[in-house]
Amino acid sequence: MRLFSWRRQGGRAPLSASSSRRTPISLFGEILDWMLAPLLFVWPISIVATHHVAQGIANQPYDQAMAEEVRAIARLVKVSPRGRLIANFPAAARTLLHGDEEDALYFRVSGPRGQLLAGDADLPSPGVLSRDDLSAAVQFDDDEINGEDIRIASRMVELPTRPTPTLVMVQVGETRNKREALASQIIAGVLLPQFLVIPATIVLVWVGLTRGIAPLNRLQAMIRRRRPADMSPIAENGAPEEVQPLISAFNDMIARLEENLQAQQRFVADAAHQMRTPLAGLKMQAELALEERDPEVLRGSLQRIHAGTERAAHLINQLLALARAEACSPQTSAFETVDLGRLALDVAADFVPRAMGKGIDLGAEIDDHPLIEGNPVLLRELLANLIDNAIKYSRRDGQVTVFTERDAARPDLVVLGVRDQGIGIPVAEQQRIFMRFHRVLGTGEEGSGLGLAIVREIAELHGATIRIDSTPEHPGACFRIAFARAAADPARA
Repeated sequence: MRLFSWRRQGGRAPLSASSSRRTPISLFGEILDWMLAPLLFVWPISIVATHHVAQGIANQPYDQAMAEEVRAIARLVKVSPRGRLIANFPAAARTLLHGDEEDALYFRVSGPRGQLLAGDADLPSPGVLSRDDLSAAVQFDDDEINGEDIRIASRMVELPTRPTPTLVMVQVGETRNKREALASQIIAGVLLPQFLVIPATIVLVWVGLTRGIAPLNRLQAMIRRRRPADMSPIAENGAPEEVQPLISAFNDMIARLEENLQAQQRFVADAAHQMRTPLAGLKMQAELALEERDPEVLRGSLQRIHAGTERAAHLINQLLALARAEACSPQTSAFETVDLGRLALDVAADFVPRAMGKGIDLGAEIDDHPLIEGNPVLLRELLANLIDNAIKYSRRDGQVTVFTERDAARPDLVVLGVRDQGIGIPVAEQQRIFMRFHRVLGTGEEGSGLGLAIVREIAELHGATIRIDSTPEHPGACFRIAFARAAADPARA
């Protein structure tokens, strides 16, 4: 018998999972918020913009009138024969410069140094005039007179005097009462309809969203009305284009669920069928034992009952193992870092007494102690079924070897294998042996046909692949299961 040896693996870091609670999100509320929030945000901006535009519109006609008044006054400013600047205003001009009932009107004619030549001293003096500011256009500014806002129109005029031309500034100022009144009328005319349009828009958006998500409500009601056993797909005809991918995904989920349910139903039916035979045998043996009076015969019946009970218990344990493997998934299983070499040695050691009872040399060839991510309980079940089958189908005085090795083609994979010197597996049977309750005929060994089905389920759960080597040149069978190495495989001394 070969000697088991291994190096101990250091501390293992179990995977940790975190869960967080999420508040349910209303699709209706989300869409409503994203539609109304920009509207309510833009509305104050539109009010400010409307006020600015209304002020500009209100200024236009009054600014044009003030510009005409400035030009008219500029034409009245003359140079006397003695070279003095004079502003001769006839009666019509004085009437023009007289304010109305709503606004006060001011004018001022200033000399080159800003001195008052004619008009109202209340208007701000333009200061010393510069030829750089000379322009034919009328300039407009806003200012205050006696705490009242005023609009001022100005134009610089060049009068022909000797030896150099003289600059004169003509200004007309008007309070803003009429302008503010016109701007208020414009703002009221624009904003007042908005107070009616915005609530109407909110109502229309609400109604539109309600009608828009109505297909979802109908889909929900249709799903709620379905019977629990109804696994038929949901019809996509007539559903909105955006909802069709959801319905398609839901139909795919129903198809997978139906497949799982059918597999469970087949499993229950097969399990009931397989359990019926040993239970019937146990019942018959018990009835015979009750009628027997010979102690030796009774002892033989009890031994047969004991053997039948062990076979039934083994079958039940394998059924439970298969059900547990099928129910697990990488998301729900407690995966952790597993030393595959150490696990192989531990499981093989458990089978040493049974191998010795059959005269089989059971050994382990652990060339490496690779780390993988997996469920140690399920991995022990996988290896135990492989070793159990190897011992069962090996000839007396044969060899069974449990080994780990690196994959020659894929360095990122590690192989866990069991090799025996048994009857081998025909090539035609190598894919069928993983089916539930399938057994190779003519072996003369008893079994449930579930061991390799359990191996396949656990291997698929871990993302591993299974390969069988069984050829006439190498008698027996060799199962090789390739696992992906863990992300961190610390070096060992």
